[in-house]
Amino acid sequence: MQIYGLKNCDTCRKAAKALPQADLIDIRATPLPESVLLAAHRQFGDALLNTRSTTWRGLPETDRQGEPLDLIRAHPALMKRPLIDADGTLHLGWGPQVQAALL
Repeated sequence: MQIYGLKNCDTCRKAAKALPQADLIDIRATPLPESVLLAAHRQFGDALLNTRSTTWRGLPETDRQGEPLDLIRAHPALMKRPLIDADGTLHLGWGPQVQAALL
């Protein structure tokens, strides 16, 4: 099981603590595999892009109009976190539904 997120993200750390068997992969240090990114976009669509982040607020309006996948590739912190790959099943976020499915 892999948790894709940021090592300094509180939500990612909570997920990693609750799932000790999972590996936390910092997407700033290790880019998200293209196959995982494409599968996540197919499953979650534009919800994969975190438009509430400080990174998003810091982008110029012209950059915000870009393709979501290109934005995430250029700015990994724009991805909603965590993205959890549980043996091929993807989960986005660390809300009650994801916790119920994984714990």
